[in-house]
Amino acid sequence: MRKYYWIILPAIILLVSAGLVDNQVSATNNISKPPPQTPKYIVIGWNNLGMHCYNPDFSNLAILPPYNTLLAQVIKVDEPPQIVTSGVIVEYSFPDNTYSVGQKGRPDKTNFWEFEQALYGVTTPPNIGLTGKGLSGTMDLAPNGSYFIAEGIPLTNIRDQDAVTQKPYPFQKALITVRDASNPSVVLAQLTVVSPVSTELNCMNCHDDTMDATTKYPITPTGKVETNILALHDYLNADLYTQYLAGYPDMLAKTPLMDNQPVNCDWCHGSNATGTQPVGEVKNLSNAMHGHHNPDNAPDITPDTDGCYNCHPGPETQCLRDTMSQNFAMNCTNCHGDITVVAQNTDPWLIEPKCSNTGCHGAGYNTSLALYRESTGHGGIYCEACHDSTHAIAPSRESNDTIKFQTLQGHPGTLSDCTTCHATEPTSRFVHGQ
Repeated sequence: MRKYYWIILPAIILLVSAGLVDNQVSATNNISKPPPQTPKYIVIGWNNLGMHCYNPDFSNLAILPPYNTLLAQVIKVDEPPQIVTSGVIVEYSFPDNTYSVGQKGRPDKTNFWEFEQALYGVTTPPNIGLTGKGLSGTMDLAPNGSYFIAEGIPLTNIRDQDAVTQKPYPFQKALITVRDASNPSVVLAQLTVVSPVSTELNCMNCHDDTMDATTKYPITPTGKVETNILALHDYLNADLYTQYLAGYPDMLAKTPLMDNQPVNCDWCHGSNATGTQPVGEVKNLSNAMHGHHNPDNAPDITPDTDGCYNCHPGPETQCLRDTMSQNFAMNCTNCHGDITVVAQNTDPWLIEPKCSNTGCHGAGYNTSLALYRESTGHGGIYCEACHDSTHAIAPSRESNDTIKFQTLQGHPGTLSDCTTCHATEPTSRFVHGQ
């Protein structure tokens, strides 16, 4: 046996040695060629406006329907970062606000759908808005192919938990989720953003039964703000209905307004906010409203933010909450001018103050388009993505507005940390228009 032992032993040693060598080579290869890392994605979301409004009651008149709009850009963190517009599914939902029309004993949050056909000439299922969007769903790729959008979400200012008390919660939270289109179970990114909404249209300050807009005219108080407004409109415009609407028999047939409720102000006045045109010589809604409520007719509307809050939301909502108002003592009239100036706007909603205006940031801060809400900057990212929505420019007073910034960069304020989108810290100077 010994002679075989000495023959076999060297062979075993050689085999073991060969195995050790192979293992070392394999280990070395694993170190030098690490497995590819999963790409990192982020989503930046925002609301197109700092506040959306809708009527608290649609049984008599409508100024604005429930109609919120969310936007988002998906970014692959890379060097340079890449805006992603394909291969992903972008979804939105409102975890705290899942319905608007009550079912199974839950109270309604609005009566919009009861009067939708009469006011807007369409009938959509409960909880589905004028554009076909619901309170959850998939965002669409925008026509210009650079962002995702969900337009016309029928969001109310009442959370599910507040449906019984109808306690308003104007800074609603939307959840945006990005999924891999090839494997939808894989979530690539999520973000909570504010979707602001309010019914605080304070017409009661002047048009309540006992207030001056009702008592100084020979109209009979109706017991309700909305019908007081319609009655006053009929009184002040009785002679003008025929003059302005003579060539529009369908519109003339809807006067007097008190006999044709519910009334949609857009039928005659039109508004860029809703994409409708005025009829004949009738002023658009913004010009008519701001023009009539001038200091002579409405001395209580002071030329400051408190004055604007007589109609715009409002002493409770305080929709102006941005850094300019909170940290630099600016109010509505610093940007827009007083109510007499706003009344002269030739194209309301489409001609608005710009960041480059004298007295604001100046000529060095021209936006890429006329409107801040439609403009892009650094790397094709929208201004509102990094700075947030009009009237909510970061840092905002509201804690809900800061959630997205905390999530993306770990602190509130303008999205400013380069490595939120860049794989490595850039060495070049930041340029807005790059």
